[in-house]
Parts: sequence; C-alpha cells; structure tokens
Amino acid sequence: MNDVWSLMLDSFWPMVLAGLRGTIPLSLASFAIGLVIALLMALLRLSRNVVLSGIARFYISIIRGTPLLVQLFVIFYGLPTIGVTIDPFPAAVIAFSSVPRGQWEAAHTVGLSPTKTLTRIILPQAARVSVPPLSNTFISLVKDSSLASLILVSELFRQAQNIAAFSYEFMAVYLEAALIYWLFCLVLSFGQNALEKRLDRHVAH
Repeated sequence: MNDVWSLMLDSFWPMVLAGLRGTIPLSLASFAIGLVIALLMALLRLSRNVVLSGIARFYISIIRGTPLLVQLFVIFYGLPTIGVTIDPFPAAVIAFSSVPRGQWEAAHTVGLSPTKTLTRIILPQAARVSVPPLSNTFISLVKDSSLASLILVSELFRQAQNIAAFSYEFMAVYLEAALIYWLFCLVLSFGQNALEKRLDRHVAH
C-alpha cells in the first residue's frame, strides 16, 4: 500500500504538468478554432444562398452524426492513406474543432438568428447568455482531450498510461488521472461562475 501511495505522490505533478502543457493548450486551440467554425456555419445557415446554407447543414449533420473518436481516427490514420499526413497534436486540434453543440448554441445567442438581431443586440447581454454554453463546451473539450492519447499526443491521460504501463498500478494511476481531470474542471467551473457574476453586474447596470 505504501508503494502505491508513493507512486501516486510521485506521479501527481508529472500528470498535472502534462495537463497544463498538453491537455489545456489542446483544448484552448480546439475551442478557439471551433468557435470560428461555429460562427461561420451560423452565418452560412442564415445565407439566402441555398447552396451555402445546404453546405452548412450538411457539415453540421456530419459532425453531429459521427463519433468524435471516429473523426479523430479518420484524420490521423485515414488521411495518410491518401497522402495527407498530419502530426498528432494538429490532428487532434482539427478533430476537436468540429462544431460542438455548445458553440453552435452560443453562435445563436450572440445574435446570429435572425439576422436583424445581430445589429441590435447589446454586447454585455450577449456575453452573459453565451458564457454558460461556451464554458460547458470548453470543459467538455478538456475531458474529451483524453481521446488524443490514442494517437500518441502527449497530454494528461497519455502520461497516466505511460506511468501505469511502467508500474502496473492501473487502478491507482487511472483514478489519480480522473481526480486531476476533475480538479481541472472544478477550477474551470469556478472561473465560469465568477465570470457570470461579473457579467451579471454589468448587465444589471
């Protein structure tokens, strides 16, 4: 038992650092690119051009209708078979940047439907309404980023896999990884609540 506790203490900071250096940057990059794509898709769906709106609807349907893991494998393992090779980290960013539901909802709440609302909406109110879905989306990305370990991206869960494979203490190490993910998400949730309260004060005035 002492050996297990010693292992968990020794592996805690390496996994936290892997999260800070791999998981969080991956999630941030995917979130930022995904938000741009979500806004673009929202604008295309509002287009009077049937072709453009059809492309947007088809894209959203494909992304929502296929598992994220399958998308990740298609990008990382499938594309090289047709001559397109992408490194693990950017491949994960591309996969995780697909339009999540939260970002699509946020694109609507900031005034992208209908079109007239876009020119009349008050920015502080728009920000207040969009914070919850955007924050939830980012927290989901942090958790989903563990899938990137399957294509050898150096992030939190990949570090946990390496430690578990070396020590054979799979239960202890994976539970510790789960704890660290929970702590990350807890901190992000606190940040979300603080931001919402601050925006509430601005909206109230």
